[in-house]
Amino acid sequence: MTTVAELLKLKDEQHRVPHTVSPEQMVFEVITLMAEKNIGAVPVVRDGKVVGIVSERDYVRKMELRGRASVRTPVSEIMTHDVKTVDSHHTVDQCMNIMTDRRLRHLPVVDDGQLVGLLSIGDLVKEAIAEQARLIEKMQEYIRGESY
Repeated sequence: MTTVAELLKLKDEQHRVPHTVSPEQMVFEVITLMAEKNIGAVPVVRDGKVVGIVSERDYVRKMELRGRASVRTPVSEIMTHDVKTVDSHHTVDQCMNIMTDRRLRHLPVVDDGQLVGLLSIGDLVKEAIAEQARLIEKMQEYIRGESY
């Protein structure tokens, strides 16, 4: 089973190190960053520690639907405070279970209290499909008598 550490190594360099914001930044800055980088969520970090995460979902539900001004609202007012994180030793399967159970689309990876990556549901699904393809290939080799 693939670990989070292995999965993070597979990510292209542009997406390996997550973009972060501070709780004091204005929402407008964050949604601009998300649009420029084509990302759906950004960890909120204070003094090197993850204190929240802000997503497109947070923006829509807590800004647009309430008619708030994104240029005057700090991220701390709309971010999700109760952030579930994983470490690099978790497996893809464990992460998928966490994301499914909690209805999450993004999962920060924290080792020794420091943010080392951010996984999306797309990252995990892509790897799960690749793992299934590898397993099918091994089974076909076994059936053909090619496996020793």
